[in-house]
Amino acid sequence: MMSVKNNTQVLINCRNNKKLLGRVRAFDRHCNMVLENVREMWTEIPKTGKGKKKALPVNKDRFISKMFLRGDSVIIVLRNPK
Repeated sequence: MMSVKNNTQVLINCRNNKKLLGRVRAFDRHCNMVLENVREMWTEIPKTGKGKKKALPVNKDRFISKMFLRGDSVIIVLRNPK
């Protein structure tokens, strides 16, 4: 993976409907990855009371300095997202 050598960011879509933007430190043939400086992004729909109209979706994110991502949750890895 070129992003490991070049230290560039990748965007990873996961099966839990979350997206990860970060730098890949290591990976293997199963797509297990060690990531650094990761921004995890997802969308939540707030619960509303009974009889109320639907709430608008809210985009959320958080920062994770280092993480291990199991390969079976990876859908696609995009290099150089802009």
